[in-house]
Amino acid sequence: MDKKKILIVDDDENICELLRLYLEKDGYEPFVANDGEAAVNMVKTVNPVLILLDIMLPKLDGWQVCREIRKNSSVPIIMLTAKGETFDKILGLELGADDYVPKPFDAKELMARIKAVLRRSGAMDGPKIEEVAYDKIVINLTNYELRINGVLVDTPPKELELLYFLASNPNRVFTRDQLLDEVWGYNYYGDSRTIDVHVKRLREKLEGVSDAWQLKTVWAVGYKFEVR
Repeated sequence: MDKKKILIVDDDENICELLRLYLEKDGYEPFVANDGEAAVNMVKTVNPVLILLDIMLPKLDGWQVCREIRKNSSVPIIMLTAKGETFDKILGLELGADDYVPKPFDAKELMARIKAVLRRSGAMDGPKIEEVAYDKIVINLTNYELRINGVLVDTPPKELELLYFLASNPNRVFTRDQLLDEVWGYNYYGDSRTIDVHVKRLREKLEGVSDAWQLKTVWAVGYKFEVR
């Protein structure tokens, strides 16, 4: 099966490299344009299924690029920009953008947004739903939702990703460093004790929900989602 091509348009090489690594890890084939003119030309030659488009670009800005692309193509566009004002978001959507993500962004959450936009556009092979369910709890990574007893519970992205990973690998023990590698990724350089903080917050949400499973600390080793 051919990999789906995604065009990254940004003049920040560090952001381009970060996005390239995440896209390749998720099975996409990324292409990079560092200015607006190159982006317009590459859309014609690469034929991407989606474009990640910054606004502040050399030669042609993101608004101009979006206008040019929409003259001939309905390819999904996600705007990436440090501009977070409501006016900028509305303008981008009115010009034909499909989603709008302000910088700085969480790369894994952006990957979820990409999948959601591709599903809406019909570019995905099928409606793959990333969801884990146990008694009285549903963890949905596709929509970034945690439901307890059917009620949506506000949960920050990293907490949700951590819970999803543990619940997807029940009864397995993971050390803090393993969880950092799996959930936070290669670009995290902080204190491994951040895991403890996130688990503490998750326990506050999950306390007393069910006797069928438990988010458990294994002394001197790490954590596991224990299913009885």
